[in-house]
Amino acid sequence: MSSIRIKKERRSPERHRRRSRSRSRSRSRERIRIKKEKPEDSHRNGDHGKRERRDHRNHRRDDVGQSRERHGSRNDDHQRVKQERVKQEREYNDEARRRDRKHRPQNPFTNSDQDRQDWGRQNDGGGSQDSEEENPNPAPKDQPNFGVSGKLAEDTNTFRGVVIKYNEPPEARIPKRRWRFYVFKGEETLPVLHLHRQSAYLLGRDRKIADMPIDHPSCSKQHAVFQYRLVDYQKEDGTIGRRIRPYIIDLESANGTFLNNKKIDPKRYYELQEKDVIKFGFSTREYVLLHANSKDTDDDMD
Repeated sequence: MSSIRIKKERRSPERHRRRSRSRSRSRSRERIRIKKEKPEDSHRNGDHGKRERRDHRNHRRDDVGQSRERHGSRNDDHQRVKQERVKQEREYNDEARRRDRKHRPQNPFTNSDQDRQDWGRQNDGGGSQDSEEENPNPAPKDQPNFGVSGKLAEDTNTFRGVVIKYNEPPEARIPKRRWRFYVFKGEETLPVLHLHRQSAYLLGRDRKIADMPIDHPSCSKQHAVFQYRLVDYQKEDGTIGRRIRPYIIDLESANGTFLNNKKIDPKRYYELQEKDVIKFGFSTREYVLLHANSKDTDDDMD
């Protein structure tokens, strides 16, 4: 039995191949028989169907070409009409301008020929000679000004988003003497303002940038500057010395700065002495300048 089984197992693949071959042959015969019995499809098989499809494509190409030619001729006509219309509008506008120039009304304020001005150059040289005779000394022409305008310093001279009008001079110094402002409003005495911690103090109505705010409405936002400067002076023995002195400068304020009841010029330094009285605008407050040793000595040296 074992030998028989082995033989069967060896023969079985060959038998399977034979069956598959027979099945494929029968299927091919069936296809040939169906193809013979079925009528020929002219659209799918044969030269006749290919020829018809080719004719159909050519016919469609001819239709597309004819439609393009028709649309192209229409577009050309449209462009031609548009150009003619534009040309007619230009001619009409030119004619209207010519009519306006002819019928332009005359200026009632220049009726006489003497009042009329001749624009442009004059052909004859007589006009220039007359003008030279009338003005033998012509006004000198303005020369270029190369001075400092301050525009380049705006970027560096900005504090809290506000451009400061004033720049400290190179001789600015912090004083050794303790200067103070004693503030009086009528008979009322206000707190003392100490002036020895900085080299300059900005006075004004803008509290964002002012070192000493002045709240009176007649004062400007940047009204004046209290500045210390290192200056030269002559001693008693004739030698030259240097000292730090207080100065006041008005920043072109609207209502001015007053030193001892006299209005000072803007953009100019004024040296301050002990017991000087300063007022700003129409404010009734009086700022009296003193220092820490005012009672002890009358010496004004630093």
